[in-house]
Amino acid sequence: MRIHRLILHVTSFAVVLSLSNTCNCNAFVTPSTNARRRTSLPMFGSASTNKSNLQPSTSSSLTPLPRGISPFEKSLSKNIDVQADFRQKAKRAIDSAIRDGVTKIEIEFPPLIGGSQSKSQFDDFDNIQELDKNKDWTMLLAPMFLGDSYYQKGKTWLIFPDLKECEIAKKEWAGKRYQEATFTTIEAVTNFVSAGSKNSDGASAATTSGYDAPWGSSFVSGLSKIMGGEKGDAGLLGDQAALDPILEGENFPATLWLVIQPGNGGPVEDWVNCEKMSFAQPNTPVVIINGALDKVRGGFYPAVFFPKLAATVDRFYKKFESAFYLKPFSDKGVYGWLYRVYPEPWQVVLENVKPGKDGNPVVEYVTVAVLDKRPMYSEVVSMLVKASQGNK
Repeated sequence: MRIHRLILHVTSFAVVLSLSNTCNCNAFVTPSTNARRRTSLPMFGSASTNKSNLQPSTSSSLTPLPRGISPFEKSLSKNIDVQADFRQKAKRAIDSAIRDGVTKIEIEFPPLIGGSQSKSQFDDFDNIQELDKNKDWTMLLAPMFLGDSYYQKGKTWLIFPDLKECEIAKKEWAGKRYQEATFTTIEAVTNFVSAGSKNSDGASAATTSGYDAPWGSSFVSGLSKIMGGEKGDAGLLGDQAALDPILEGENFPATLWLVIQPGNGGPVEDWVNCEKMSFAQPNTPVVIINGALDKVRGGFYPAVFFPKLAATVDRFYKKFESAFYLKPFSDKGVYGWLYRVYPEPWQVVLENVKPGKDGNPVVEYVTVAVLDKRPMYSEVVSMLVKASQGNK
Protein backbone atom coordinates (compact mmCIF):
# COMPACT_ATOMS: atom_id res chain seq x y z
CA MET A 1 0.00 0.00 0.00
CA ARG A 2 1.27 3.49 -0.84
CA ILE A 3 1.60 4.80 2.74
CA HIS A 4 3.08 8.11 1.68
CA ARG A 5 0.10 9.05 -0.48
CA LEU A 6 -2.39 8.16 2.22
CA ILE A 7 -0.54 10.32 4.76
CA LEU A 8 -0.42 13.30 2.42
CA HIS A 9 -4.10 12.92 1.58
CA VAL A 10 -5.42 12.52 5.08
CA THR A 11 -4.35 15.99 6.23
CA SER A 12 -6.35 17.97 3.68
CA PHE A 13 -9.26 15.52 3.76
CA ALA A 14 -9.49 15.77 7.55
CA VAL A 15 -9.92 19.53 7.21
CA VAL A 16 -12.77 19.05 4.75
CA LEU A 17 -14.55 16.55 7.01
CA SER A 18 -14.22 18.86 10.01
CA LEU A 19 -15.90 21.65 8.04
CA SER A 20 -18.76 19.60 6.64
CA ASN A 21 -21.18 20.68 9.35
CA THR A 22 -20.05 24.29 9.59
CA CYS A 23 -19.88 25.64 6.04
CA ASN A 24 -21.85 25.54 2.84
CA CYS A 25 -19.39 23.86 0.49
CA ASN A 26 -21.95 22.87 -2.17
CA ALA A 27 -20.74 19.28 -2.04
CA PHE A 28 -22.84 16.18 -2.41
CA VAL A 29 -21.98 13.56 0.20
CA THR A 30 -22.47 9.85 -0.40
CA PRO A 31 -23.31 7.78 2.69
CA SER A 32 -20.66 5.14 3.34
CA THR A 33 -19.76 2.75 6.11
CA ASN A 34 -16.18 2.35 4.87
CA ALA A 35 -13.81 5.15 5.86
CA ARG A 36 -11.54 4.44 2.87
CA ARG A 37 -14.25 4.64 0.28
CA ARG A 38 -14.68 7.78 -1.80
CA THR A 39 -16.79 10.03 0.42
CA SER A 40 -18.27 12.59 -1.92
CA LEU A 41 -20.06 12.93 -5.19
CA PRO A 42 -18.50 15.65 -7.35
CA MET A 43 -20.23 18.87 -8.20
CA PHE A 44 -21.40 19.55 -11.70
CA GLY A 45 -21.47 22.62 -13.89
CA SER A 46 -22.82 25.82 -12.43
CA ALA A 47 -24.45 27.02 -15.63
CA SER A 48 -28.23 26.88 -15.48
CA THR A 49 -30.03 24.82 -18.06
CA ASN A 50 -32.17 26.84 -20.47
CA LYS A 51 -35.08 25.25 -22.24
CA SER A 52 -33.47 26.41 -25.45
CA ASN A 53 -30.58 24.06 -24.70
CA LEU A 54 -32.86 21.04 -24.75
CA GLN A 55 -32.72 19.26 -28.08
CA PRO A 56 -34.60 16.25 -29.43
CA SER A 57 -33.40 13.16 -27.58
CA THR A 58 -33.89 10.81 -30.53
CA SER A 59 -30.80 11.89 -32.45
CA SER A 60 -29.06 8.84 -33.91
CA SER A 61 -25.81 10.77 -34.40
CA LEU A 62 -24.89 10.76 -30.71
CA THR A 63 -22.47 8.20 -29.33
CA PRO A 64 -24.42 5.58 -27.38
CA LEU A 65 -23.44 4.70 -23.82
CA PRO A 66 -20.85 1.92 -23.49
CA ARG A 67 -22.25 -1.53 -22.76
CA GLY A 68 -22.03 -3.10 -19.32
CA ILE A 69 -21.84 0.06 -17.22
CA SER A 70 -25.03 -0.40 -15.21
CA PRO A 71 -24.78 -1.83 -11.67
CA PHE A 72 -27.67 -4.07 -12.76
CA GLU A 73 -25.55 -5.58 -15.55
CA LYS A 74 -22.80 -7.10 -13.45
CA SER A 75 -22.71 -10.38 -15.34
CA LEU A 76 -22.21 -8.49 -18.59
CA SER A 77 -19.67 -6.10 -17.03
CA LYS A 78 -17.53 -8.98 -15.84
CA ASN A 79 -17.38 -10.56 -19.29
CA ILE A 80 -16.50 -7.62 -21.53
CA ASP A 81 -13.68 -5.08 -21.59
CA VAL A 82 -15.62 -1.96 -20.66
CA GLN A 83 -12.49 0.10 -20.08
CA ALA A 84 -11.18 -0.64 -23.59
CA ASP A 85 -14.41 0.84 -24.94
CA PHE A 86 -13.85 3.90 -22.73
CA ARG A 87 -10.33 4.30 -24.13
CA GLN A 88 -11.49 4.10 -27.74
CA LYS A 89 -14.09 6.78 -27.17
CA ALA A 90 -11.72 8.93 -25.10
CA LYS A 91 -8.96 8.71 -27.74
CA ARG A 92 -11.34 9.85 -30.46
CA ALA A 93 -12.59 12.70 -28.28
CA ILE A 94 -9.07 13.85 -27.32
CA ASP A 95 -8.02 13.85 -30.98
CA SER A 96 -11.05 15.97 -31.90
CA ALA A 97 -10.42 18.43 -29.09
CA ILE A 98 -6.73 18.85 -29.97
CA ARG A 99 -7.62 19.40 -33.64
CA ASP A 100 -9.95 22.18 -32.48
CA GLY A 101 -7.13 23.85 -30.57
CA VAL A 102 -8.25 22.77 -27.09
CA THR A 103 -5.31 22.49 -24.68
CA LYS A 104 -7.11 21.80 -21.38
CA ILE A 105 -8.91 18.47 -21.56
CA GLU A 106 -10.79 16.52 -18.89
CA ILE A 107 -11.40 12.75 -18.95
CA GLU A 108 -13.75 11.43 -16.26
CA PHE A 109 -15.22 7.92 -15.96
CA PRO A 110 -15.74 5.09 -13.43
CA PRO A 111 -12.37 3.27 -13.49
CA LEU A 112 -13.45 0.07 -11.72
CA ILE A 113 -16.24 -1.09 -14.04
CA GLY A 114 -15.55 -4.12 -16.21
CA GLY A 115 -13.63 -7.38 -15.95
CA SER A 116 -13.77 -10.16 -13.38
CA GLN A 117 -13.38 -7.71 -10.48
CA SER A 118 -15.91 -5.18 -11.82
CA LYS A 119 -17.20 -2.69 -9.26
CA SER A 120 -19.94 -0.08 -9.56
CA GLN A 121 -20.61 2.97 -7.42
CA PHE A 122 -22.51 0.75 -4.97
CA ASP A 123 -19.56 -1.54 -4.26
CA ASP A 124 -16.85 -1.06 -1.68
CA PHE A 125 -13.54 0.32 -2.98
CA ASP A 126 -10.72 2.62 -1.94
CA ASN A 127 -8.55 5.27 -3.56
CA ILE A 128 -5.59 2.93 -4.03
CA GLN A 129 -7.72 0.63 -6.18
CA GLU A 130 -8.81 3.63 -8.23
CA LEU A 131 -5.24 4.83 -8.57
CA ASP A 132 -4.08 1.43 -9.81
CA LYS A 133 -6.87 1.24 -12.38
CA ASN A 134 -6.31 4.79 -13.59
CA LYS A 135 -2.59 4.08 -13.94
CA ASP A 136 -3.21 0.93 -16.00
CA TRP A 137 -5.89 2.64 -18.09
CA THR A 138 -3.53 5.47 -19.01
CA MET A 139 -0.65 3.09 -19.72
CA LEU A 140 -2.88 1.43 -22.33
CA LEU A 141 -4.08 4.78 -23.67
CA ALA A 142 -0.60 6.20 -24.37
CA PRO A 143 0.36 3.70 -27.11
CA MET A 144 -2.78 4.68 -29.01
CA PHE A 145 -1.06 8.02 -29.68
CA LEU A 146 2.38 6.61 -30.35
CA GLY A 147 1.52 5.38 -33.82
CA ASP A 148 1.76 9.02 -34.90
CA SER A 149 5.35 10.31 -35.18
CA TYR A 150 4.22 13.61 -33.66
CA TYR A 151 3.82 11.85 -30.30
CA GLN A 152 6.88 9.60 -30.50
CA LYS A 153 10.44 9.88 -29.13
CA GLY A 154 9.33 10.70 -25.60
CA LYS A 155 7.08 13.57 -26.66
CA THR A 156 4.13 11.93 -24.90
CA TRP A 157 4.56 12.38 -21.16
CA LEU A 158 3.00 10.12 -18.55
CA ILE A 159 2.75 12.40 -15.52
CA PHE A 160 2.17 10.55 -12.26
CA PRO A 161 0.99 12.17 -9.02
CA ASP A 162 4.18 11.16 -7.22
CA LEU A 163 7.48 9.33 -7.61
CA LYS A 164 6.29 6.06 -6.09
CA GLU A 165 3.48 5.74 -8.63
CA CYS A 166 5.95 6.48 -11.43
CA GLU A 167 8.29 3.79 -10.12
CA ILE A 168 5.52 1.19 -9.88
CA ALA A 169 4.26 1.94 -13.39
CA LYS A 170 7.72 1.72 -14.93
CA LYS A 171 8.28 -1.70 -13.36
CA GLU A 172 4.84 -3.05 -14.24
CA TRP A 173 4.78 -1.73 -17.81
CA ALA A 174 8.28 -2.54 -19.01
CA GLY A 175 7.41 -3.23 -22.65
CA LYS A 176 9.07 -1.14 -25.37
CA ARG A 177 5.77 0.31 -26.60
CA TYR A 178 5.09 1.75 -23.15
CA GLN A 179 8.64 2.88 -22.41
CA GLU A 180 8.57 5.02 -25.56
CA ALA A 181 6.69 7.62 -23.53
CA THR A 182 8.42 9.85 -20.94
CA PHE A 183 7.77 8.71 -17.36
CA THR A 184 7.73 11.64 -14.95
CA THR A 185 5.84 13.25 -12.06
CA ILE A 186 3.92 16.42 -11.27
CA GLU A 187 6.83 17.57 -9.10
CA ALA A 188 9.49 16.95 -11.75
CA VAL A 189 7.51 18.65 -14.50
CA THR A 190 6.53 21.64 -12.35
CA ASN A 191 10.11 22.27 -11.29
CA PHE A 192 11.47 21.86 -14.82
CA VAL A 193 8.99 24.07 -16.68
CA SER A 194 8.62 26.74 -14.00
CA ALA A 195 12.39 27.23 -13.93
CA GLY A 196 12.16 28.58 -17.47
CA SER A 197 8.97 30.59 -17.08
CA LYS A 198 8.92 34.32 -16.49
CA ASN A 199 6.53 36.42 -14.47
CA SER A 200 5.24 38.45 -17.42
CA ASP A 201 2.02 39.56 -19.09
CA GLY A 202 0.37 40.14 -15.74
CA ALA A 203 1.09 36.60 -14.54
CA SER A 204 1.05 36.17 -10.79
CA ALA A 205 3.82 34.58 -8.78
CA ALA A 206 1.36 31.81 -7.90
CA THR A 207 1.41 30.54 -11.49
CA THR A 208 5.13 31.00 -12.14
CA SER A 209 6.79 29.87 -8.90
CA GLY A 210 8.12 26.36 -8.42
CA TYR A 211 6.55 23.21 -7.05
CA ASP A 212 4.14 23.51 -4.10
CA ALA A 213 5.12 20.64 -1.80
CA PRO A 214 2.20 18.93 -0.03
CA TRP A 215 1.79 19.56 3.66
CA GLY A 216 3.23 16.50 5.38
CA SER A 217 5.77 15.65 2.67
CA SER A 218 8.67 16.51 5.01
CA PHE A 219 7.21 14.15 7.60
CA VAL A 220 6.98 11.30 5.08
CA SER A 221 10.54 11.96 3.94
CA GLY A 222 11.78 11.84 7.52
CA LEU A 223 9.77 8.68 8.23
CA SER A 224 11.26 7.02 5.15
CA LYS A 225 14.79 7.79 6.36
CA ILE A 226 14.08 6.42 9.84
CA MET A 227 12.56 3.24 8.42
CA GLY A 228 15.50 2.90 6.04
CA GLY A 229 17.96 2.25 8.86
CA GLU A 230 21.57 2.22 7.71
CA LYS A 231 20.54 2.81 4.09
CA GLY A 232 18.80 5.97 5.20
CA ASP A 233 15.79 5.58 2.91
CA ALA A 234 13.02 2.97 3.03
CA GLY A 235 11.81 4.00 -0.42
CA LEU A 236 8.43 5.35 0.67
CA LEU A 237 8.79 8.27 -1.72
CA GLY A 238 10.01 6.17 -4.63
CA ASP A 239 13.19 5.73 -6.64
CA GLN A 240 14.56 8.75 -8.50
CA ALA A 241 15.87 6.37 -11.17
CA ALA A 242 12.28 5.86 -12.31
CA LEU A 243 12.22 9.40 -13.70
CA ASP A 244 13.11 9.79 -17.36
CA PRO A 245 15.38 12.75 -18.06
CA ILE A 246 13.76 15.81 -19.63
CA LEU A 247 16.02 17.09 -22.39
CA GLU A 248 15.58 20.31 -24.33
CA GLY A 249 15.28 19.59 -28.05
CA GLU A 250 14.65 15.88 -27.53
CA ASN A 251 11.56 15.06 -25.47
CA PHE A 252 10.99 18.71 -24.51
CA PRO A 253 8.75 20.48 -25.23
CA ALA A 254 6.22 17.69 -25.05
CA THR A 255 3.39 17.30 -27.54
CA LEU A 256 1.00 15.69 -25.02
CA TRP A 257 0.70 15.50 -21.24
CA LEU A 258 -1.35 12.68 -19.72
CA VAL A 259 -1.79 13.50 -16.00
CA ILE A 260 -2.97 10.52 -13.95
CA GLN A 261 -5.42 11.15 -11.10
CA PRO A 262 -3.99 14.34 -9.61
CA GLY A 263 -5.48 15.45 -6.31
CA ASN A 264 -8.19 12.81 -6.16
CA GLY A 265 -7.20 10.70 -3.17
CA GLY A 266 -3.98 12.65 -2.75
CA PRO A 267 -2.84 16.11 -1.65
CA VAL A 268 -4.70 19.16 -2.95
CA GLU A 269 -1.35 20.64 -4.01
CA ASP A 270 -1.50 18.29 -7.03
CA TRP A 271 -4.23 20.49 -8.52
CA VAL A 272 -2.29 23.67 -7.75
CA ASN A 273 0.82 22.32 -9.43
CA CYS A 274 -1.10 21.19 -12.52
CA GLU A 275 -2.00 24.82 -13.15
CA LYS A 276 1.63 25.86 -12.80
CA MET A 277 2.71 23.21 -15.30
CA SER A 278 0.13 24.26 -17.86
CA PHE A 279 0.81 27.97 -17.40
CA ALA A 280 4.50 27.46 -18.14
CA GLN A 281 3.77 25.40 -21.29
CA PRO A 282 0.39 26.73 -22.53
CA ASN A 283 0.68 25.19 -26.00
CA THR A 284 1.04 21.63 -24.72
CA PRO A 285 -2.32 19.84 -24.47
CA VAL A 286 -2.82 18.65 -20.90
CA VAL A 287 -5.23 15.75 -20.40
CA ILE A 288 -6.27 15.20 -16.77
CA ILE A 289 -7.55 11.67 -16.22
CA ASN A 290 -9.98 11.15 -13.34
CA GLY A 291 -8.72 14.16 -11.41
CA ALA A 292 -12.12 14.84 -9.79
CA LEU A 293 -12.16 18.36 -11.21
CA ASP A 294 -15.82 18.73 -10.31
CA LYS A 295 -14.84 18.83 -6.64
CA VAL A 296 -12.36 21.62 -7.36
CA ARG A 297 -14.80 23.66 -9.47
CA GLY A 298 -17.71 23.01 -7.12
CA GLY A 299 -16.17 24.41 -3.95
CA PHE A 300 -15.79 21.13 -2.08
CA TYR A 301 -12.61 22.57 -0.55
CA PRO A 302 -13.45 25.86 1.24
CA ALA A 303 -11.49 28.84 -0.08
CA VAL A 304 -10.79 30.12 3.42
CA PHE A 305 -8.72 27.02 4.18
CA PHE A 306 -7.47 26.26 0.66
CA PRO A 307 -6.86 29.71 -0.86
CA LYS A 308 -4.28 28.57 -3.43
CA LEU A 309 -6.60 25.87 -4.73
CA ALA A 310 -9.59 28.23 -4.80
CA ALA A 311 -7.59 30.72 -6.87
CA THR A 312 -7.10 28.11 -9.61
CA VAL A 313 -10.81 27.58 -10.25
CA ASP A 314 -11.81 30.56 -12.41
CA ARG A 315 -8.29 31.06 -13.69
CA PHE A 316 -7.71 27.48 -14.81
CA TYR A 317 -10.10 24.61 -14.05
CA LYS A 318 -13.27 26.21 -15.38
CA LYS A 319 -11.52 26.43 -18.74
CA PHE A 320 -11.27 22.66 -19.13
CA GLU A 321 -13.22 20.94 -21.88
CA SER A 322 -14.86 17.64 -20.93
CA ALA A 323 -13.81 15.36 -23.79
CA PHE A 324 -14.97 12.00 -22.43
CA TYR A 325 -17.23 12.28 -19.41
CA LEU A 326 -19.33 9.50 -17.89
CA LYS A 327 -20.79 10.00 -14.42
CA PRO A 328 -23.34 7.70 -12.69
CA PHE A 329 -26.37 9.08 -10.84
CA SER A 330 -28.43 7.31 -8.20
CA ASP A 331 -30.76 9.62 -6.33
CA LYS A 332 -34.44 9.80 -5.43
CA GLY A 333 -34.94 6.21 -6.55
CA VAL A 334 -33.72 6.75 -10.12
CA TYR A 335 -30.57 5.61 -11.91
CA GLY A 336 -28.90 7.28 -14.81
CA TRP A 337 -25.84 8.90 -16.35
CA LEU A 338 -24.46 12.24 -17.44
CA TYR A 339 -22.49 11.57 -20.60
CA ARG A 340 -20.46 13.40 -23.21
CA VAL A 341 -18.08 12.52 -26.03
CA TYR A 342 -16.48 15.65 -27.52
CA PRO A 343 -17.54 17.47 -29.69
CA GLU A 344 -21.04 16.15 -29.11
CA PRO A 345 -23.49 17.80 -26.66
CA TRP A 346 -24.25 16.45 -23.19
CA GLN A 347 -26.64 13.54 -22.75
CA VAL A 348 -28.75 12.79 -19.69
CA VAL A 349 -29.55 9.09 -19.85
CA LEU A 350 -32.07 7.20 -17.73
CA GLU A 351 -31.59 3.56 -16.76
CA ASN A 352 -35.00 1.98 -17.13
CA VAL A 353 -34.69 -1.28 -15.19
CA LYS A 354 -37.31 -3.97 -15.84
CA PRO A 355 -37.70 -7.61 -14.78
CA GLY A 356 -36.30 -10.06 -17.30
CA LYS A 357 -36.09 -13.80 -17.78
CA ASP A 358 -35.09 -15.90 -14.78
CA GLY A 359 -35.50 -12.86 -12.56
CA ASN A 360 -32.51 -11.07 -14.06
CA PRO A 361 -33.12 -7.36 -14.64
CA VAL A 362 -33.09 -5.90 -18.12
CA VAL A 363 -31.65 -2.41 -18.49
CA GLU A 364 -32.92 -0.03 -21.15
CA TYR A 365 -31.00 3.21 -21.67
CA VAL A 366 -33.21 6.16 -22.54
CA THR A 367 -31.70 9.52 -23.51
CA VAL A 368 -34.04 11.99 -21.81
CA ALA A 369 -32.21 15.23 -22.63
CA VAL A 370 -29.50 16.53 -24.94
CA LEU A 371 -27.93 19.81 -23.83
CA ASP A 372 -25.36 22.27 -25.11
CA LYS A 373 -24.16 23.07 -21.57
CA ARG A 374 -23.38 20.77 -18.70
CA PRO A 375 -26.33 20.69 -16.28
CA MET A 376 -26.09 20.96 -12.53
CA TYR A 377 -26.43 17.89 -10.34
CA SER A 378 -29.94 18.82 -9.20
CA GLU A 379 -31.03 19.43 -12.79
CA VAL A 380 -29.86 15.98 -13.87
CA VAL A 381 -31.73 14.34 -11.00
CA SER A 382 -34.88 16.32 -11.81
CA MET A 383 -34.74 15.23 -15.46
CA LEU A 384 -34.24 11.60 -14.49
CA VAL A 385 -37.10 11.65 -11.97
CA LYS A 386 -39.48 13.25 -14.46
CA ALA A 387 -38.54 10.76 -17.17
CA SER A 388 -38.86 7.83 -14.77
CA GLN A 389 -42.36 8.88 -13.76
CA GLY A 390 -43.33 9.19 -17.41
CA ASN A 391 -42.22 5.60 -18.09
CA LYS A 392 -44.41 4.09 -15.41
